[in-house]
Amino acid sequence: MIQRVSRASVTIDGAVQGAIGQGFLVLLGITEGDTTADAVYLADKTVKLRVFTDENDKMNRSLADVGGQLLIVSQFTLYGDCKKGNRPSFIAAARPDTAIPLYEAFIARCRESGLPVETGVFGADMQVELCNDGPVTLWMDTAQMR
Repeated sequence: MIQRVSRASVTIDGAVQGAIGQGFLVLLGITEGDTTADAVYLADKTVKLRVFTDENDKMNRSLADVGGQLLIVSQFTLYGDCKKGNRPSFIAAARPDTAIPLYEAFIARCRESGLPVETGVFGADMQVELCNDGPVTLWMDTAQMR
């Protein structure tokens, strides 16, 4: 889940872990079956995504074009299934032994772009604050993109 923001931060135990100005807050969910190739593909797509407005008020600029930043936060609840009952099932979310390396691969690939990258902490209880710019919120799922 990618949100275009004018600012965002993540706090853990009362201390700011990461904060950005203009850019993307990426809530990264990883499901069973995701691969390193998926993480790389999604990172490349994210850093090149053109959703910032140009001089003609068209979504045509990327993070690099606007000097944007990334705040990447792991979010297994994106794979919560609410079909049955009132308590979500998280069976589709990848277990930490799978998810952590893919989360780290996504972060590393984003950093290779040269853009400033801040992160949360995988598995931590985090408070995320943001100012969604637009609002612009996009769902990207590699299973639906290939």
